[in-house]
Amino acid sequence: MKKGKVWKYGDNVNTDVIFPGKYTYSILDPKEMAVHALEDLDPEFSQKAMPGDIIVAGKNFGCGSSREQAATCLRYAGIQAVIAKSFARIFFRNAINQGLPVIQSEEIVESVEKGEEIAIDFSKGQIKTQKGILSFSPLPESVSGILEAGGLIPYTKAKLEKKRARAK
Repeated sequence: MKKGKVWKYGDNVNTDVIFPGKYTYSILDPKEMAVHALEDLDPEFSQKAMPGDIIVAGKNFGCGSSREQAATCLRYAGIQAVIAKSFARIFFRNAINQGLPVIQSEEIVESVEKGEEIAIDFSKGQIKTQKGILSFSPLPESVSGILEAGGLIPYTKAKLEKKRARAK
């Protein structure tokens, strides 16, 4: 079970707000990207967010461009998960590819408050809040494997190494 503080935002948080477009081609280091995470929406975020914190948001989180830096900057800022009422499809996929868990649940979004500490148990599909335990659909095994590996690239490399080792 992982615990973290909630950062709560509204609907339609777009990729340009998550990672400002002005940095898209000038910042390539993921750790430096994290410094600019959500700076236009919440200037305190990059200075006060702690590893393990959780973003909770409304509908259509990650809408806008297909910019993968939006998911990357949150992961390298130490965010352990994003919980939203709904996600833009490309952000959802980019988050999984970067090793950032995403959970879609209106009930959880409506039940938690900004600054509240919650705990997530991904294997059981449960979130412990001040009000009690809420459930979400556990992540599919294939998605869990990608997240546990730290993203799609490390997952794929590990699979290839296992395949090569068996072939020898």
